[in-house]
Amino acid sequence: MRRFDVKRRATIEEAMIQLPGPQGELYVSVFEHGSLTVEVYVPHQTDLQTPHSRDEAYVVVQGSGEFVNEDQRMGFEPGDFLFAAAGETHRFENFSDDLVVWVLFYGPEGGENRQ
Repeated sequence: MRRFDVKRRATIEEAMIQLPGPQGELYVSVFEHGSLTVEVYVPHQTDLQTPHSRDEAYVVVQGSGEFVNEDQRMGFEPGDFLFAAAGETHRFENFSDDLVVWVLFYGPEGGENRQ
């Protein structure tokens, strides 16, 4: 039987007790494997994120609002999947106070479909 030393499960509850971080961070990394980094992000009032150097996917755990990605604006709610390619301007706007999202960064610097 193969034994794994890598953590295979992360929960929102485990992540939330680590937030905010020591420097006031609104995210916490909960899993890494290869190019995949999984975080939990809990923005407050204003989402100040800037474009990232890797592709990024979100899964909304709770809360609702609008996701702005480049020139697109779309509503979101719990259970929704959202995507921002590397380098794209994106942010959450008009979101509820209880917003919590899983964030998955993956792939090479510059994104998988670099042009």
